[in-house]
Amino acid sequence: QMRLVESGGGLVQAGGSLTLSCAASERTFSTYHMGWFRQAPGKEREFVAGISWNGVRTSYVDFVKGRFTVSRDNVKNTVYLQMNSLKPEDTALYYCAARSSAVLWAEYVSPSRYRYWGLGTQVTVSS
Repeated sequence: QMRLVESGGGLVQAGGSLTLSCAASERTFSTYHMGWFRQAPGKEREFVAGISWNGVRTSYVDFVKGRFTVSRDNVKNTVYLQMNSLKPEDTALYYCAARSSAVLWAEYVSPSRYRYWGLGTQVTVSS
């Protein structure tokens, strides 16, 4: 079973930046599509960004396009989410998730399509 551990969350003022990291325990990490999700209190978990197994394809939800960048390093078994121009509405618990590359790329938005999840890292953006 793959273990995913997020790090890099914290408190930042609006307009600031944070970079989240997600470290995977298995070398088969390189065969998985990876996704970032977030969940704010009282809201559903929502897709933020995704990256294909080889890093060729990336996807972003509309409200983070141009501000967030997802990347991966398959040698270090790590995926990243660089977040710039942060807004208070970005405040949430951010999760890293993994799904087999056998799962259709177009299904990146659905949490149910991801097999492994980290425990999350908190991002708080103040006004």
